[in-house]
Amino acid sequence: MEIFEAVRAAIPASTLELFLRSTEVASYMPGRVRLYSRQMIGNATLAAEVQRRLGALAELDSVTTNTDTGSILITYLPERLRANAELRRAEEYIVRHARRRV
Repeated sequence: MEIFEAVRAAIPASTLELFLRSTEVASYMPGRVRLYSRQMIGNATLAAEVQRRLGALAELDSVTTNTDTGSILITYLPERLRANAELRRAEEYIVRHARRRV
């Protein structure tokens, strides 16, 4: 049973989780997350797609992308975000993988 659980944990449960696993979680504090995506450096098309998809989430206050650095800055109200089960799981993933917690 432990092997099954390990395999299940290794498989992304959603597109959002797959996206998060392709980024580096630079910093986290409740309400503010900074991610880095090497694929986004110099890639305005990808930055626009990230902006469009994350910006469409009503639980997020703002999403700012930077193609010079590959940075994605996300701000949100923790209580509102955590009311969405998928976004709550995403935040839990971010907390576990953040290089720096403020």
